[in-house]
Amino acid sequence: MKLIIQIPCYNEEETLGITYNDLPKHIDGVDEIEYLIINDGSTDRTVEVARELGFQHVVNFKQNKGLAKGFMAGLDACLRLGADIIVNTDADNQYCGADIEKLVRPILEGKADIVIGERPIDNTEHFSWKKKKFQHLGSWVVRVASGTEIPDAPSGFRAYSREAALRMNVVNEYTYTLETIIQAGHEKLAMASVPIRTNGETRPSRLFSSMWRYMKRSSAVIIRSFLMYKPLRFFSAIGVIMLLLGAALGVRFLAFFFTGSGGGHTQSLILAAILLLAGFQTVIVGLLGDVIAANRKILQDVQYRVRRMELDDHRKGV
Repeated sequence: MKLIIQIPCYNEEETLGITYNDLPKHIDGVDEIEYLIINDGSTDRTVEVARELGFQHVVNFKQNKGLAKGFMAGLDACLRLGADIIVNTDADNQYCGADIEKLVRPILEGKADIVIGERPIDNTEHFSWKKKKFQHLGSWVVRVASGTEIPDAPSGFRAYSREAALRMNVVNEYTYTLETIIQAGHEKLAMASVPIRTNGETRPSRLFSSMWRYMKRSSAVIIRSFLMYKPLRFFSAIGVIMLLLGAALGVRFLAFFFTGSGGGHTQSLILAAILLLAGFQTVIVGLLGDVIAANRKILQDVQYRVRRMELDDHRKGV
């Protein structure tokens, strides 16, 4: 059983050593533990520091590509290196390294394919009141969109089995945390959450440079992911609302018409017709989206098989 701990890095020469020294060197049930960084276009000595510390593997980007692309590049590299379990943590030592054993235990016991660390958000001192509320709100929206019960969706402290990693596919360029949960819920992958500890703040968060910007971009990720995996549900809900409003206005016009005063309510008839047409077209868009989503599912299955074949060939040295 091989565990690879991956750490996305962007100019982390000052905090990488603290993070590395906090990582576990042995976990019961795991035969090998290796460490990998994803160098996301760092301009400092991040790579040199990583090699000095003892990181066995480095994935290099020549320029900054963002957290989502770095995460996927790390997963791909870990799979090719023969990882049975992949743990993702942050380079700023936000998460307690000793809790990695908590993350991998459900996977080792065959109870889950993805395990996400639940931070003590309400008790984290460097989180503002507003940030805590937005974290809870965002997690609730992701639970609704994904049909899962993950209490801390933005947490980047998580573990993936090889099977789950082979099925991951992130298309947005901002963050992997939200989209992967929605995708895993759609794929019916076994997910679990475990309580974890956090360390003090070593540097300001780079995702939270602006709370409103973070909310805007995260909302776009959630909506896009929901549209990708459940388009019929999304568009049908909007279409049905339009149809009901149009029908209500139509009934209202007919009531006035049969009482002899319909002439003064022509605007209601026009608006009713517009809403009915728009509602019908929106439902049709949902049906088309559902067909596209079904084709996407087939493509994902093909991608999964290709990845598995490539992994098998790589292990055989082909």
